[in-house]
Formats: sequence, structure tokens, C-alpha cells
Amino acid sequence: MERLVNKTAIITGAARGIGRAIAEAFVKEGADVAVADLAPEDAVGELLGTLRSGGRRVLYVRTDVSQEADVKAMVERVVGELGRVDILVNDAGIFSQVFLHEMTAEQWDKVISVNLRSVFLCTRYVLPQMLERGSGKIINVGSQLGQIGGPEMVHYSASKGGVIAFTKALAREVSAKGVHVNAIAPGPILTDMMAEETDEWKDKKLSELPIGRFGQAFEVAPTAVFLASDDSSYYVGQTLGPNGGDVML
Repeated sequence: MERLVNKTAIITGAARGIGRAIAEAFVKEGADVAVADLAPEDAVGELLGTLRSGGRRVLYVRTDVSQEADVKAMVERVVGELGRVDILVNDAGIFSQVFLHEMTAEQWDKVISVNLRSVFLCTRYVLPQMLERGSGKIINVGSQLGQIGGPEMVHYSASKGGVIAFTKALAREVSAKGVHVNAIAPGPILTDMMAEETDEWKDKKLSELPIGRFGQAFEVAPTAVFLASDDSSYYVGQTLGPNGGDVML
């Protein structure tokens, strides 16, 4: 425990699901946490109370992570109030299910913007102070669908595949400067996003999983804690997969 004492983290998309589980795990490990999410402030009161109950500093910044001005303002506020950013977790994401030949450009653009453009924007505005300090951890949440793809999810798969490629390229760019960049590619996890899947998709996916069940958000969080801690000091550009055996590398 307390592997993240004296560390400050920004976690995007942390109002629910995997992001929330990561935020709760980080606080338990001693980190101060800034939650960047688009949820209204009155919808995150219970979450903030839970996070603050451990005595850590917790900040909520309502942010549209696909918009540059929002991201810039969010990072400036976090640095101003919490002092620095040691860890960035890019978790924000959205999902929709549609065949490519029926997909609109708007549907494509929205998923790419939230799932991939946000990773660029948040990293772009956090990275300079990490490079100046010579240390930092960036953790990008992809998906196993970014590795194997999925029908009716070309846009989502492309966005998450882009996150994984982004992770590898940036790791080559900054690891020698003290900033470690890695990714997590969860398998199917029981979150609000999973609720948007069709029953047909769920039944098929469940039959494919060697573990025979879907995952829980708390089962992904320890991977983020590991990558955020000094324990992962020799991990560079890696994609770790808590996925129930859906992808085996």
C-alpha cells in the first residue's frame, strides 16, 4: 500500500467505470487525484466524498477532453491547485455499435475525437512539465478491440488501436527523458459502456472468453497502480491486458 504517496494524478473519464476504479485505487495508494470528466458536478458528489474519505486531496474539473481549450484550462487548474502532475491516466472514452456501411461521418468523428484526440490533447498539455522535471507516468487506456477488432465497432477499434500506437511512439520519444508511457487494453468489463452492447454481442463474447465471465472494473485498477508506481520502472511502451484471455500475446 501507499505506493503513490506524494504523487498527483489526473484521471480522465473517472466519474464511473474503470476510471473511477483507478481513482479509488490511487487514493488508497496515497495519491492526490484530479478527476476530469464531463459529468455534471452534482452527479459526482458521492464519488468525491468516497475519494476524499481517505484524507487525500481530490479535485473535480468538469472537462470535455475532446476540446483543446477545456483540456488546457483543466491542466492549468490542476497544476495551480495541486502543484504538479506526476501521473496522467487517459481513460475517457465513448462507444457506439454500428456497421461501417451505415456509419455516419459524425459517428466516426465523435468516437475518434473522445477516444483518441483526447489522449493527444491531455498528453500534450501535461507532458511539458514532466519533461522539465525529468519524470512522469502516462497510462493510456485502450481496449482489446484495438488489438483484434470487432464487427460493428470499426470506429471504436480504430480509436483504441490508435491509442496503442500512440503509446508506443511516444514511449520511444520520451522514455530516455524520464517519462514512462504505457497502455492498458482491458477485455470486456462490466461497466455502463458494456450495457450499451447488444445481448447477441454479449452472448457471443462470453462464449469466446477462456475465463468464462466478464471482468469487473476493480480488476483493471491494479494494473494502473503498477504502471503508475516505481515497480514498473522497466516497462516502456507496453500494453498490458487484463482481458480474461480474450487476447493472448
